[in-house]
Amino acid sequence: MAQKVNIVLVDDLDGSEATESVSFGLDGTSYEIDLNDANAARLREAMAEFVGHARKVASGSRRGGGRRAAASASGGPSAKEIRDWARSNGYDVPERGRVSAEVREAYAAAH
Repeated sequence: MAQKVNIVLVDDLDGSEATESVSFGLDGTSYEIDLNDANAARLREAMAEFVGHARKVASGSRRGGGRRAAASASGGPSAKEIRDWARSNGYDVPERGRVSAEVREAYAAAH
């Protein structure tokens, strides 16, 4: 016996029939919302100013060393550079592992 399945999108804001699923991200979390044309336009208009000033980030999975890769790809300092600076400025930093936020902030303030 044959079956025909219809998927109907419902606007997540007002319950009307949605015309598209809109994807967006904020603070490292990806979201998707089903919206009709008018609500999708409202969302895009609300975000337009911020998107206009933002940087695009390459999509895809990030494998080991994500933060290091992001810092070096953006021209940011490596952990080694920060450790070397920190030691020469009296900070006690470990040979390996995470560099504390305090040390990173001090490095950023000095540069």
